[in-house]
Amino acid sequence: MFARFQKLSNRSLTAIRVAVFVLGLLPFLRLLYAGWQDQLGANPLEFITRNTGDWALYMLCITLAVTPLRRWLEWPWLMRLRRMLGLYTFFYASCHFMSFLWFDHFFELSEMLRDVVKRPFITVGFAAFVLLVPLALTSNHWAMRQLGGRVWQGLHRLVYLIAVLALLHYFWMRAGKNNFAQPSLFAAIIVVLFAQRLFWRWRQAKV
Repeated sequence: MFARFQKLSNRSLTAIRVAVFVLGLLPFLRLLYAGWQDQLGANPLEFITRNTGDWALYMLCITLAVTPLRRWLEWPWLMRLRRMLGLYTFFYASCHFMSFLWFDHFFELSEMLRDVVKRPFITVGFAAFVLLVPLALTSNHWAMRQLGGRVWQGLHRLVYLIAVLALLHYFWMRAGKNNFAQPSLFAAIIVVLFAQRLFWRWRQAKV
């Protein structure tokens, strides 16, 4: 069933890339539309902050799932989508951070940094965002050539630490409202994705 998708023409791949781009942008467009229609609920600022944070985590999980899906389905072209998905992760994380800086602190950097230090769940979320910045800046062929493949790969392995920090940030935030269902689901997804990678490395080391 999946064998027919192992090799795609350039036209088909372009169509898929366009579709993924549009789908990745839809949550942001929906948020803009909800704001325009005054449909952001009783607390619009909290709605925007939570929505962008949720989508940053969704995109991160989807990005991490690309490599396992490529190997399970034997669809090598999936790797051509990973950079776009990673940049969408950074885009929604940036929106999440800007909503925190703008709506919570009105661009007062000293107040924001004081909040980062005082509130542990913000500390780990801020750390995850800071680590995302160099990954986004080097997500291009020019940066790969300048850094060299080994250094570039080592840098981009920070995504695993980012995933742990983002999950901890999300879990900590939801725990304050005794909401453990969604954090547990995300934790299970990330554990499965990490476990699969560890299994592949272990099997490769035995060969």
